[in-house]
Amino acid sequence: MAVDKPELAPEWHTLGTEEVLRRLEVAPDQGLTDDQVESRLAQHGRNELEEGQTRGPLAILLDQFKETMVIVLIVAAVISGALGEVKDTVAILIIVILNAILGFTQEYRAEQAMAALKKLSNPVVKVRRGGSVQKVASDQLVPGDVILLEAGDSVPADARLIDAANLRLQEAALTGESTPVDKDVVGAFAPDAPIGDRHNMVFAGTAVTIGRGSAVVVETGMRTQLGHIAHMIQSAEDIKTPLQKRMQRLGLALAVVALVIVAVVFALGLLRGEEIGPLILTSVAMAVAVVPEGLPAVVTIALALGAQRMLARKALIRKLPAVETLGSVTTICSDKTGTLTENRMTVVLLDVAGQTQSLEEALRDDMPFLSAADVSPTNGGAPGQATNALLLAASALANDAVLQADDQTPGDFETIGDPTEGALVVAAARRGLWKNELDRIFPRIAEAPFTSERKLMSTIHRVPLNEPGTVVNPYLRRLMEAEGTPYIAITKGAPDQLLDISSRVWVDEAFAPLDDGWRQRIQEANARLAKDGLRVLGVAVRPLNDAPQPGKAEAVERDLAIVGLIGMIDPPRQEVKDAVATCRTAGIRPVMITGDHPLTATRIAADLGISENGRVLTGQELTAMTDSDLDRVVGEVNVFARVSPEHKLRIVNALQRQGQVSAMTGDGVNDAPALRQADIGVAMGITGTDVSKEAADMVLLDDNFATIVNAVAEGRVIYDNVRKFIRYTLTSNMGEIVALLVAPFLGMPIPLTALQILWVNLVTDGLPGLALGVEPAEPNTMKRRPYAVNESVFGRGMAQQILVIGLIMGAVSLAVGYWAW
Repeated sequence: MAVDKPELAPEWHTLGTEEVLRRLEVAPDQGLTDDQVESRLAQHGRNELEEGQTRGPLAILLDQFKETMVIVLIVAAVISGALGEVKDTVAILIIVILNAILGFTQEYRAEQAMAALKKLSNPVVKVRRGGSVQKVASDQLVPGDVILLEAGDSVPADARLIDAANLRLQEAALTGESTPVDKDVVGAFAPDAPIGDRHNMVFAGTAVTIGRGSAVVVETGMRTQLGHIAHMIQSAEDIKTPLQKRMQRLGLALAVVALVIVAVVFALGLLRGEEIGPLILTSVAMAVAVVPEGLPAVVTIALALGAQRMLARKALIRKLPAVETLGSVTTICSDKTGTLTENRMTVVLLDVAGQTQSLEEALRDDMPFLSAADVSPTNGGAPGQATNALLLAASALANDAVLQADDQTPGDFETIGDPTEGALVVAAARRGLWKNELDRIFPRIAEAPFTSERKLMSTIHRVPLNEPGTVVNPYLRRLMEAEGTPYIAITKGAPDQLLDISSRVWVDEAFAPLDDGWRQRIQEANARLAKDGLRVLGVAVRPLNDAPQPGKAEAVERDLAIVGLIGMIDPPRQEVKDAVATCRTAGIRPVMITGDHPLTATRIAADLGISENGRVLTGQELTAMTDSDLDRVVGEVNVFARVSPEHKLRIVNALQRQGQVSAMTGDGVNDAPALRQADIGVAMGITGTDVSKEAADMVLLDDNFATIVNAVAEGRVIYDNVRKFIRYTLTSNMGEIVALLVAPFLGMPIPLTALQILWVNLVTDGLPGLALGVEPAEPNTMKRRPYAVNESVFGRGMAQQILVIGLIMGAVSLAVGYWAW
């Protein structure tokens, strides 16, 4: 049963907390009563996603008999049976049944996107009801329930925050945002604010990475943002592939040809006074001669063999026609996070003491932080290098991420905790500044955790200046000895916030006043890095004579000395740039569609060669556009940022209205509707959610964008080979038709019966057809534009070749037959 479109209530993020609680009639310290829960459960239903109509095995099997060529064969079998020609009937039905079995086997895997969506639901959730905290099944939640969230929890429903402490959520699967999002109770947002910017809301299907909080449920089940996506998946139409459309047109054309020939033969026979029975058998033979019986089997086998070759190259085909569709793709719409990028925040730039260096440049100077060497000031190294070491060391100390070696990739690191903090400790480790050693030498004695109001985090550490045997980098030693203090405070956060609470800068291994010149220089550097699409963090220090009082760590956030700025980004995959260039050579336009910030998207697109004109369209601009407005610009814009699932779907639809064959790549829940609607959906196998994989036609097992290029080449080869087989088999069939049509006019008996034609076609079409189906690629396969999607399968002169060679074959056969007769 189809699911009605859910009505979303967009006003919750526009209201204050008190107004939300008033509308839901709930007290946050008490929660709902049992009577309220029972009443609302009856009104709103269970908190689960409803399934739309799906095809069962019988429906899939029946679909195999809807093709025009198959219908022609079934009609021929029925007529043969009615005339008592049992052998002809059995032979034709065997062909039909074999084709049906092949098609059914490939299509039996039913769509399971809804089942995968339901797996995202948290089975048990902590909820406050009747003044006490209980654990209940997530499907029993109702609007007004007060849920408790902490790190590691999955959010079971859409909810408005009523309490939050250092709360961050990973929303990449829903919005495409690569980094965790800070959440806050205060504030109201515009009605059209993108989901990723609604910081007072938490959404079903996302996860808490840091902090804790409580929220009041406002929407459940199909009325959540996740439910809205589920409805779009269900309502997306099944799109026929270019090959399916061509085969359908071919079948109709052959059916018309068969009917015309049968009518002509039948009419001429009646005029000559022949008996009805033999005429009908002759007509059946003509119809069978027209239909290339082996074509459905050869096409299916060619697609299956292509799918096997793709699997060897890390592309898993879920829906067989997608193999050929790739060869017709004109536009690839790609999600950014995890598809074009590594989905891992990485430090790329350090800005200190009036100079900006890439991290790689900073790492070229081999100055380890921990060394048994002499720690006197005579150790070499430039001042900028000293400050780089201090900047990285400080960012790793004021940090809660845990660093460990990556078991899968020797020499690489993996982190546990916030991705941004993880990027900092990895960068420090690459410089030789190992966090576990830093924490041991400079133990943390107090901290002021990050809050969204302050946009800062501070830690206070004891300085081991007088402990014998302690090994410390000489540059850091000089900083600590500058004022001889036993403690040091380290603060990291938004550069603008740091400037407001700083009075000094660390320059040339000494403190200097933060005058207007330095302030302007830091502001300009921050703006420049942000414009380049980088996420920018500032780091500052403050030597302390006394440790702060318990619970008063925030008091150290004044009179700081700014050390420098750190620029981070989710970097592009190394192999993607070459893949994008290959796409362009092959006449395929790559398009980035992401939920990330426009500046970040523009930077990545420029680095990869996706953006040619620098133009970017945001989700808010898309919302204000009509479909006709979007149709006018969709062919010119290569970067779409801050988009929602509805926007992705609109973009794919607009491309299809322009006659484009679109592929959509993605890995998140938010990508599933567009994956389903696109001509071919491509999901990521490693980072992809179950939802995206089940909604897609193809899954990249290595999450490598370059694999798509290999798959496109394979798709083009398959279509070329199918055309070779069609040309070969229809040329042969044309010869049969000529012989059958002309022989009676020469006074000859019918040259071939229906059974003989079936046998000849199977023998001559079968094995040669399979051989043609595995022909290697032509030299120009990826150096030409895709063939037009509306191109006839007989295009580019093939119809003339079939006609001429078929006439020659028919004439030669008739001449030999006439001589023998």
